[in-house]
Amino acid sequence: MLNKIKTALLTVTDKVYHYDATGAVGNYLVWSEDGSADTVWASGRMHEQSITGTIDYFTKLENDPNFNAIQNALNDAGISFKLNSIQYEEITKYIHTEWVWEVV
Repeated sequence: MLNKIKTALLTVTDKVYHYDATGAVGNYLVWSEDGSADTVWASGRMHEQSITGTIDYFTKLENDPNFNAIQNALNDAGISFKLNSIQYEEITKYIHTEWVWEVV
């Protein structure tokens, strides 16, 4: 189920990293899973689990078209998400956009 995230993001850019993007330059994406949401239990066993995580996009381009491309890629892949924050990082001069996602 987690491959859906990476596959969707690779339709936007090939600069897609899992957990860490140390040394990355230019615009890039970092995704990671961080927990579970809903879980279906029956007869003392887990039968279904939703995994949650974040996608972070780093760009120096104001009004970057990849903002819409990322959301479209997630929609096209059937991945639930919400825009969590947009921040300007003074030290690196990056605009940092974060989405929270959930897959089943």
